[in-house]
Amino acid sequence: QVHLVESGGGLVQAGGSLRLSCAASGRTVSTYGMGWFRQAPGKEREFVATLNWSSGSTYYTKSVKGRFTISRDNVKNTVYLQMNSLKPEDTAVYYCAVRRGLVVDRSADYDYWGQGTQVTVSS
Repeated sequence: QVHLVESGGGLVQAGGSLRLSCAASGRTVSTYGMGWFRQAPGKEREFVATLNWSSGSTYYTKSVKGRFTISRDNVKNTVYLQMNSLKPEDTAVYYCAVRRGLVVDRSADYDYWGQGTQVTVSS
């Protein structure tokens, strides 16, 4: 069992930055990594970024590549999402989850979702 808690969301102007945190407790064995998803009002949940435990490799959706960075702190058992050059279209509730499957951008391959943290970008 893994428990995830997101934090770091808030209101920011376009062009600003935020850093989201996802603190994990419990055992993450038999998992492949951690990912971030987001869901805007009236839209489906979409993949944002993922990080592999073993290789440290990362993968991003096209719309955030070059602006967002996913990273981890093994000591703190925390995964971060640094978000720079934020745009109004980045406004959403952001969720972290543990990846238990091989498909990096499919929500069905993730489990143990956090409660989400709201990010609002004003124009």
